[in-house]
Amino acid sequence: MKKVMLKTTLSLAVTLASTQIFASGFALNEQSISGMGTGFAGRSSAADDASTVFGNPAGMSRIKREQVTGGVAFIDAHTDISDVSSRPSGGTNKGDMVPFMGVPMGYYVKPIDDHWAFGLGVYAPFGLVTDYENSFSGRYFGSKSEVKIVTVQPTISYAFNDVVSIGFGPTINRIDGKLESNLSLNPAAPDGQVKIKGDDTALGYNFGVLVQATDSTSLGLTYHSKVKYKLDGDTKVNYGVLAALGQNPNQKFDASLDLTTPESVDFSVTHKLDDQWTLYAGSTWTRWSRLKEITVENSGVPAALAARGLGTITEEQNWHDTWAHAIGASYKVNKEWVLRTGFSVDQAPTNNENRSPRIPTGDRKIFSLGAGWSPTDDLTIDVAYSYLWEESVKVNNSNGRQAYSAKYENSANGFGVGATYRF
Repeated sequence: MKKVMLKTTLSLAVTLASTQIFASGFALNEQSISGMGTGFAGRSSAADDASTVFGNPAGMSRIKREQVTGGVAFIDAHTDISDVSSRPSGGTNKGDMVPFMGVPMGYYVKPIDDHWAFGLGVYAPFGLVTDYENSFSGRYFGSKSEVKIVTVQPTISYAFNDVVSIGFGPTINRIDGKLESNLSLNPAAPDGQVKIKGDDTALGYNFGVLVQATDSTSLGLTYHSKVKYKLDGDTKVNYGVLAALGQNPNQKFDASLDLTTPESVDFSVTHKLDDQWTLYAGSTWTRWSRLKEITVENSGVPAALAARGLGTITEEQNWHDTWAHAIGASYKVNKEWVLRTGFSVDQAPTNNENRSPRIPTGDRKIFSLGAGWSPTDDLTIDVAYSYLWEESVKVNNSNGRQAYSAKYENSANGFGVGATYRF
């Protein structure tokens, strides 16, 4: 029972991870529609709109008019599951576990004077929803997950001169997580269910530096801090077989989980070739090696159930640090239109030994297209499209009673639409 529960109670952290999002591990990239069009190349060195609050808060000093930027990115994911082996045998592997989902964002920037600017951002840095079918072959290792992190970031920036500016913003982060998974101790009895939920609010910060190295080249560096969460919630077990152990088949325990989302460093370059062409390049390092293991503490567990692994539960993850690299370009057709494109490669933090159906992720490549339309000087409408495809990966899990192995091939389409209004 320990390993069955072990794969289940990881929901509040590990199930954040998914191949069906556009950044490694459980990070989301969708904080800017204009940036999405260039594959997020130049994210920390270009201050095209108010989304620079996230990309590089120092870029607010380059924005000369008060403005609001908002948008939403939609993710349509697809997974092909093959070469399946499971115990007990049978079950389905449809691969449509990620519903069509949207990632909203919103920003506000107000220049105060020639040096100072204030900004506010609301965005989702991490999160996902996965929902396998009821008859999924790997249901004992995860069936349904929903995790959301929403961040509010008040921000200030200061321009020392026309060359160097800095920016800083504390982040207020709210995490909510839910999970469902099947449970079976007796193959002759119907499956039970385990449901877990938890939440927390924690603080972090973002810091950025922007340097206008030449009239045509800018350099940017952005640091997003780690955030330490202590999720408090409950674990619910609904399993008729518990009655045979002299226990209530409907159990509920207080649960807690410590989770630290990783820090990252983004460095990028923006270079204007001429009045029409602009080139972008960037790299992001993320410290995923913080995720060595997951430990869930369930309190108030009766001794008979604690002996079966419902007390303190730990699973090794052994994630590693990752790099993502991106290049992009934009072409200003005329005063109204700008076209964008980009290409990026992104490492996965997982390893072959610990990969599970909840995190069947591999290294990925992403191709992006985008456009900006400015019908007036006050309004710009941005659209973007990205296609992600991953290397095929193997999942191989066993807990003594159940086993599941399969090959996953993942891809996703991303669609973004947003607008910037200048006052």
